[in-house]
Amino acid sequence: MNVIIRELTNDSVDIKNVQEFLFEMIKKEFGYDYVPEWHQDIVKMEEYYINPERNNFFVAYLEKTGEIIATIGIRAYDKDFPEFRHLYSEDSTSSIWRLFVDRRCRRCGLASKMFSIAENFANQVGYNEIYLHTHKNLDGAIEFWSKMGFVVALDSNDVLETVHMDKQIQGLDINPLTNDFSYAVKL
Repeated sequence: MNVIIRELTNDSVDIKNVQEFLFEMIKKEFGYDYVPEWHQDIVKMEEYYINPERNNFFVAYLEKTGEIIATIGIRAYDKDFPEFRHLYSEDSTSSIWRLFVDRRCRRCGLASKMFSIAENFANQVGYNEIYLHTHKNLDGAIEFWSKMGFVVALDSNDVLETVHMDKQIQGLDINPLTNDFSYAVKL
């Protein structure tokens, strides 16, 4: 199957479809629905990903059907965790959000490709590092992000099993992006 990966634009139908995909994936992976304090970026995609020049959101579609099968967002670090105030800033740190891959399309390199596109974007727009948080109870998450070059910055040991990770990208020789964010991937 062929996959096309594109930058999300300010098209209301596309945004609505992406939002539906994200909430469906959250329900499947985490077992809960919309939580206002956790999901404002999904509700306000234009504000968080589309309008800011240094933020972006990428979507993978099945070429034949146009069905969404994967997503990833990258934006300026905008959290206020006290333990990271001395490490991360909105100017130098990007953060990964909403990497989801449909279960039918996992274990074929799609998540790695999605991250590669986001990492290239972060490098191109001048971020020095990438931050993310994940959860130990997500099957394979820590291993995946470690394979992508992330290191654990803090294991919160909280009820959600949150692990904060980061990766330095300043000075890495990453292939520059073209203005065309369409990628064909054969799965």
